[in-house]
Amino acid sequence: MFSSPLLLTTALCATGVLSHSPNSYHFDPLRHLAGVAPPFDPIDPPLDPAPPQGCNVTRAAYLVRHAAIFANDFDYETYIEPFTDKLKNTTVDWTKVPVLSFLATWQDPITDAEQEMLTRSGKLQATKLGVDIAQRYQSLRTPKKIWTSTAERTVKSAKSLTHGLADDESDISVVQIQEGEEDGANSLTPYKSCPAYSSSAGSDQSSEFLEVYTKPALGRFNAAAPAFNFTATDIYGMSLICGYETVIRGSSPFCNLELLTPNEWLGFEYANDIQYHYNTGYGNPVSGAIGFPWVNATFNTLMATQNNMSNATTDQDLYISFTHRELPPTVLVALGLFNNSAFSGANNINGTMPLTTINHNRAWKSSNILQFLTNVAFEKMECDSFGFDRGTFYRVLVNDSPQSLYGCSDGPGESCKQEDMMPWLAERASVVGEYGELCEVDYSNSTNTLGIYN
Repeated sequence: MFSSPLLLTTALCATGVLSHSPNSYHFDPLRHLAGVAPPFDPIDPPLDPAPPQGCNVTRAAYLVRHAAIFANDFDYETYIEPFTDKLKNTTVDWTKVPVLSFLATWQDPITDAEQEMLTRSGKLQATKLGVDIAQRYQSLRTPKKIWTSTAERTVKSAKSLTHGLADDESDISVVQIQEGEEDGANSLTPYKSCPAYSSSAGSDQSSEFLEVYTKPALGRFNAAAPAFNFTATDIYGMSLICGYETVIRGSSPFCNLELLTPNEWLGFEYANDIQYHYNTGYGNPVSGAIGFPWVNATFNTLMATQNNMSNATTDQDLYISFTHRELPPTVLVALGLFNNSAFSGANNINGTMPLTTINHNRAWKSSNILQFLTNVAFEKMECDSFGFDRGTFYRVLVNDSPQSLYGCSDGPGESCKQEDMMPWLAERASVVGEYGELCEVDYSNSTNTLGIYN
């Protein structure tokens, strides 16, 4: 006997088999805010972050972007402040404008004095990251030192992390590395010492797409409040406020999906992806050379044995360093990760980031790799796993998601075996080029290596 169609449909709905109803769609803007996204784990790819079967982590290293701040000065002065100044001077009666009515009483959460400063939630999140690392590596010794660039937001992020990492934070020394412009690769801000790097790279390309994705929102807002004369940069600034206000106050009315649609949030994200692609990603010829010194120094530090430690500084199990948003993506380029054309054989990487439409299938997504507290981790593992030779292996995690290194991923959990690590590093060095040469260093006493861990 066959069940009736109605009974069958009811049964399928009850079991969740039919889950393609539009009512099941969920979109979270906070996961598409690029460099102002609160910390989250993208699970990209969805590999298990736990050590593979038969493997134990014996050493690890982290490169961490600072925690949430009130506002980046460029974001604030270029997009947010012009918008909030217009709000202060407008004659529009927002109480009569649907969706935008909250602007009648809304107050700017950012002051000039607070720019670049760590928020309370940022301090808490950095402390939580310290707890997470301590719990993840319970068999490893608490580090004697962690390193940070000298900016207040990175130093405070590092100190906040020690509260969660150690039973007594005074057991950890926070070593500050200057953010000089003539330190070569021997810093946690090597892009500042690279004359060939420009902080404005990518702005023109990003601005071109900005004009494309904001058109629908501009039409809606200017129809509702023509006297305000919304601009494309106002729309962009509103998206930035969503992120910054959330990490300051816990939530923001600017994140409302009735204000900006999912398509427009994805447009904001993609505009940032374009910016970072040309600024610190595969669209900038110097990116890999800027990131490689940290990659090389860190892998070599993890590979060093107890017998050849040069001094007490390197005699530890955990190496944690804090920096700004520019360095992690250059490290990812040096590693060959999140390359839109990695498996295609194409040599036109810029062609994968069109300026007139979103490439939804791209691997390079700034929200996943540039959020507040974004981190790149290297793990050294001793493994005795089924199907693999016993030995030492290395793997990379980005925001808790394991990543396969192209050409070196045939170990447990797609890790890289130790005997292949040095040849792989040499090949990557050849691919990305030498720091001094590509950066066109024009000052004396430069260096192509990072030596802060020695």
